[in-house]
Amino acid sequence: MEEMLTTVNNWLWSPVMIYGILIVGLIFTFMTRFMQVRFFKDMFVQLAKGEKSSAGVSSFEAMAMALSGRIGVGNIAGTATAIAFGGPGAIFWMWVLGFIGAATAYVESTLAQIYKEEKNGIYRGGPAYYIHKFSGKKWLGMVFAVVGVLAMAILMPTVQSNSIADAMNNAFNIPAWVSGVFLVVFIGIIIVGGVKRIATVASIIVPFMAGAYILIALIIIILNVDQIPTVFGLIFSSAFGANEMFGGILGAAIAWGVKRGIYANEAGQGTGPHHAAAAEVSHPVKQGLVQAFSIYFDTFLVCTATAFIILFTGQYNVAYESGPKAGEFIVEHVPGIEAGTAYTQAALEHAFPLAGFGAGFVAIALFFFAFTTIMAYYYIAETNLAYFLEGKKLKIAIIFMQLIFLIGLYYGSVKTSTAAWTLGDIGLGLMVWVNVIALLFLVKPTLIALKDYEQQKKEGKDPTFDPIKLGIKNADYWVKKNEEKK
Repeated sequence: MEEMLTTVNNWLWSPVMIYGILIVGLIFTFMTRFMQVRFFKDMFVQLAKGEKSSAGVSSFEAMAMALSGRIGVGNIAGTATAIAFGGPGAIFWMWVLGFIGAATAYVESTLAQIYKEEKNGIYRGGPAYYIHKFSGKKWLGMVFAVVGVLAMAILMPTVQSNSIADAMNNAFNIPAWVSGVFLVVFIGIIIVGGVKRIATVASIIVPFMAGAYILIALIIIILNVDQIPTVFGLIFSSAFGANEMFGGILGAAIAWGVKRGIYANEAGQGTGPHHAAAAEVSHPVKQGLVQAFSIYFDTFLVCTATAFIILFTGQYNVAYESGPKAGEFIVEHVPGIEAGTAYTQAALEHAFPLAGFGAGFVAIALFFFAFTTIMAYYYIAETNLAYFLEGKKLKIAIIFMQLIFLIGLYYGSVKTSTAAWTLGDIGLGLMVWVNVIALLFLVKPTLIALKDYEQQKKEGKDPTFDPIKLGIKNADYWVKKNEEKK
């Protein structure tokens, strides 16, 4: 069984999918005429002007919810692993993927806004909704919704809770069961409060945790200011095979940069649109731009912070991943340390020679990163559950799902399950395949909406959305909203 699951997982996350997302991002970048550059100012303006309502959250809160899922364990361990097998040049390709991924995030998040619904006084939306509304075939939306509930409510949360329990135990000797109880109590309090409470908590924790992490990176850069030209030179020369030491792994630099970039920023994975749909905006493009900015924040600030913490202190190894030299080190600055979180810990210990500081700080960072990711998982699961259930049935199903979700968190804290990691990746992989293929067919409404937004801005208006005027069908929420204004 495990071999079969591994085979399926390897197929889902094959280079076809990894590079497929990169190609899709490039296509969307050209189709939107580099919207991630042209509308950079608008991204900040909307963050400041966004409003909330009884049914929706503000643009900033929706972005914070999305970032709570995007900023996770992968930002620490994933970035370090990219360096370990792709060399410093992998960071450049993560930046490239972040830039291109912003266009993909725009498309999927704008679609979520165009085809969102108001259910039980709450905005709901995401891939299941926009696939159904655009195609007119509910069963296609159901495929994504079922996979989304399975992956986000049952399979993925156990992985995050296990990461938290391990980090707390290693750094502070806190028993796993204590971490498990803590998570169950506090996550339970948050999710029972619904989307508004999740948004409020995310809007507080995400800026705090990301800000503290980036501050540490800035301090390390200041302490090693003389290394700035060297580090940037190393990243760019390694990215194009010009560096003698890392020239032989150019392919690995690109592959690991793209692969870890996708894991970190989640553009195209179909997770961010769920949060985008929850925002209260007058035009779908507004939230699409905000969600595009969240990719910049995740990649260019948080992932880059990890990279700089490691590279400025020189606490990393680089090895051949495959081929006749597989396992051989190209450079070995920290002998005996495995790739991943340990590089970040070693770097912090090196920069701040205080006993236990590196392990302690990384453990706390991992806790906050994984904690908010768990919140994001729950919201995505609930949104997909609301796709195929309504009224009293939905309320009962949500209570049942909350119980399963919390039990899974505790189980994941006290017991590691290799199969759970594989199943979680399979669930997420299925979501990615369904979403990315759908985006290629659904992109047209987002281009029409972008042109409309741009035209209204040129006329000095605050853009509003009228799907009937633009010829966009089945945008039922917006049609109803416009009729109520008349």
